[in-house]
Amino acid sequence: MRTAHQIVADHYAASDRRDIDGMMADLAPDVRWTEMAGFPCAGTHIGRDAIIANVFAVLGREWTGFSFKLERLIDGGATVVGIGDYSATHAATGKPMRSRVVHVWDVEGGKVRRFEQFCDTLLVDRAASPA
Repeated sequence: MRTAHQIVADHYAASDRRDIDGMMADLAPDVRWTEMAGFPCAGTHIGRDAIIANVFAVLGREWTGFSFKLERLIDGGATVVGIGDYSATHAATGKPMRSRVVHVWDVEGGKVRRFEQFCDTLLVDRAASPA
């Protein structure tokens, strides 16, 4: 069985390839995916379909070139922490954004059970604001 660290590393590798099926492959059917308050996809989304519709589809619709660049992946056993940067250009305003971000992953039984995102939402909001 792959370790939690490898499961999360595989998710990020799929993200780099823009492979949504690969990104979702190791998520539990009832995974709890939390995006930070103030982020465009804020809230806790349960299940793969809800995550695709309420996170990845929204980011794809509202941002051009939205990406996460992983800097460090910290192995804490069943809990894995990814640290890096988001970057994108807001589709409506044309303003670029770059924000530090931390992802906390909890893996049990070979499946991602929980994900929580922390980022500087002010920088995201500034890029999305027309003024």
